[in-house]
Amino acid sequence: MTAILSQSRSWTFPFCPEPPDWFLDWDSIQNHFDWIQNLKGCQQDPIYHAEGDVFIHTKMVCEALISSPNWRQLPEKERSMLFAAALLHDVAKPAFTKIEADGRISSKGHARQGARMVRQILSQFEPPVQFEIRETVVAIVKFGSLPIWLIDKPNPQQSVIKVSQVVRCDFLALLAEADVRGRQCSDRQELLDKIELFREFCQENNCLDSPRQFPSAHSRFIYFRKENGNPDYEAFDDTKCEVILMSGLPGSGKDYWIRKNLADLPVISLDALRKEMNVPPDETPGNVIMEAKNRAREYMRVGRSFIWNATNTTKQMRQQLINFFADYQARIRIVYLEVPLDEVLQRNRSRIATVPEAVIRKLAARLDIPDITEAHQVEWIVNN
Repeated sequence: MTAILSQSRSWTFPFCPEPPDWFLDWDSIQNHFDWIQNLKGCQQDPIYHAEGDVFIHTKMVCEALISSPNWRQLPEKERSMLFAAALLHDVAKPAFTKIEADGRISSKGHARQGARMVRQILSQFEPPVQFEIRETVVAIVKFGSLPIWLIDKPNPQQSVIKVSQVVRCDFLALLAEADVRGRQCSDRQELLDKIELFREFCQENNCLDSPRQFPSAHSRFIYFRKENGNPDYEAFDDTKCEVILMSGLPGSGKDYWIRKNLADLPVISLDALRKEMNVPPDETPGNVIMEAKNRAREYMRVGRSFIWNATNTTKQMRQQLINFFADYQARIRIVYLEVPLDEVLQRNRSRIATVPEAVIRKLAARLDIPDITEAHQVEWIVNN
């Protein structure tokens, strides 16, 4: 079970074309968004992008998207999310583009970092973009090239099923198709064929326009931990306790949430251990982690549920802990808390043991919000 707490107001992206004329007001878009201007002059490899720089390509992608009958028939909110993703899909290219030794132009890593930039950009909108809408746009940008690269994945079935838990695969296909139609290249038809194959493959795996369903939460958890699992396999639930893994920036309210909701459970807090071991709040040496894991082992060996309270802001951080907990047959529940960055910084200033502001900003810039493929259960507690 998952829970998202957010505001219920309707939302549309600024300047998203509307019926009946579907007019793309590109002049207003240019004048309104600084990041659009940054795309001008960013070179692309002419073999794949003979149309010109990223700015030209982005406009062509938007034109291709809004011309699509499949996009036009979507509800307004979904059209807006896809339009936002089309505008933002290459936002990180200027920072990641370089000329290789052989003269070719590349921008490796721009999609992943672009997704983080999209989160930061949408978080600065006023009023704030709803959490689930923002994260859908982030996911479309992050995984938008999957339809083209699917056949190169080691396990295509698991790739589409995993992505379907986070974002609708038909959204990815729509953006990928607009991306291809919004460029000049010799292999356009080959790329379009790959996208159509992606749609058919997702349909066969029951995950084109909704998440692939599993027999149970534990079955889902086990499936994503194996390389060649069967999504229909109902795994025996042998978990012996529950570990609540907290996630969120310093000052997001993790301690308060624990006191209010799970006051009866023991807590392993890295902040408390740092204080106990006379370690500065912005440092986490190995002996602190070792002591925390020793205490966790004691609880798990006797089957006692507990809370692991730390920032856990990247997927890599969480994965190491989740592997550790799963080895002791623990059921994993992630609780992610989010408040606006300005409020986080303000709360931090009022703390007795403050975390350097530069550290918090760095954590925010590298934030990976937990998703349901990581654990048995994920809760997102969001306060806008």
